[in-house]
Amino acid sequence: MPTLARPTFLKSLIGLLLVAALLFAGYVWLAFQYSYSDGERAGFVQKFSRKGWLCKTWEGELALVAMPGSTPEKFYFTVHDSALAARINGQMGQRVAVTYEQHKGLPGSCFGDTEYFVKDSRVVTGP
Repeated sequence: MPTLARPTFLKSLIGLLLVAALLFAGYVWLAFQYSYSDGERAGFVQKFSRKGWLCKTWEGELALVAMPGSTPEKFYFTVHDSALAARINGQMGQRVAVTYEQHKGLPGSCFGDTEYFVKDSRVVTGP
């Protein structure tokens, strides 16, 4: 009789692990589909690099200058799109506006070091 209990236990364990994996995948999908906030920030990209051990993402730092001579606030962001990353690299040294979405609750750093994901970037001309 003990030999019949073992396959049932293994099937139950595999089923439980499968359900847990599906729930986790569903949670991550929902976290990416719905943004907590979105908006636009303008400033100068002062640091931009590709980082990560397994999951490589582009991580950047935007210096937000409110008034000349004041200490800039820093806005840290993540970029997943390689074409957008190349465009931001070409805009370094210029005043840019980035459009972003904030996704809270993403597990680990494989999705990026920040919760702010840049979706677009453009050079700002004028004041």
